[in-house]
Amino acid sequence: MEKIPTMKSISECSEIVGLAKYYVRRLVLQRKVKYVRSGSKYLVNVDSLIEYLNSGEAQAEVEEQNTNKIRKVGI
Repeated sequence: MEKIPTMKSISECSEIVGLAKYYVRRLVLQRKVKYVRSGSKYLVNVDSLIEYLNSGEAQAEVEEQNTNKIRKVGI
């Protein structure tokens, strides 16, 4: 059975991890953590945020490199 992700607002996430709201918001806007928009609010996947903070920038760069490759498209 799949685990349902815990989604919290940016304010709630900043309190949980002890970081400033603007820093959590910046991570969301840079797409470094998983999130969804609910109207004008951003709901952040708490597990994704904690994983990013534990693994650091190195893991995010590896994932970004894997998704930014140019693929040859057959005609």
